[in-house]
Amino acid sequence: MKLYTSMGPNPGLVQMFLAIKGVKIEEQAVDLMAGENRKEEYLAVNPAGQIPALQLDNGTVISEITAICEYIEEIHPENPLIGSTPEERAEARMWTRRVDLKVCEPLGSGFRYAEGAPIFKDRMRILPDAAEGLKALAQDGIQWLDGQLEGKKFLAGDRLTLADLLLFCFLEFGNGVGQPLDANNTNIQAWHGRIKELTSAG
Repeated sequence: MKLYTSMGPNPGLVQMFLAIKGVKIEEQAVDLMAGENRKEEYLAVNPAGQIPALQLDNGTVISEITAICEYIEEIHPENPLIGSTPEERAEARMWTRRVDLKVCEPLGSGFRYAEGAPIFKDRMRILPDAAEGLKALAQDGIQWLDGQLEGKKFLAGDRLTLADLLLFCFLEFGNGVGQPLDANNTNIQAWHGRIKELTSAG
């Protein structure tokens, strides 16, 4: 297998997922800043032009971060980060979807439509007037998750899951692009510290 990877929260999530599971995969760097992911050679691998992408030994390419992580978990079920039972997997997928919709999507689009506009304006449709509203939606989602973490170690209780890693990667990204974590979210602050303690999280 080969993992096409680069900078940013999405590649970072897959790399963190692999590191915590102890799985090593050959990597090939793609230069996002140079727009390498929008050129013919990479589009032949992933026509959506997104990073990361996992190319299997038979040539099949899996993109989308949750699909990549779920595939890795299925072929390497030890040290599960999604779950070992149908109930555990459903719970992890529920929280992953919530994090994606409530935080990752608005946070990422808020960046692309504002600070990231010079990079993305020639690659995709951007909506500058929507940027501030999207950033506010992301903060609303973070505040909601702060309440959901009350009395819990991780989003799914005592289990570290893909949902935690996804949220961590995007909060780290947000902190670097003008969308810092509000210190009033004390449950998230404590949770963030627990994730930071993990070796692969630095």
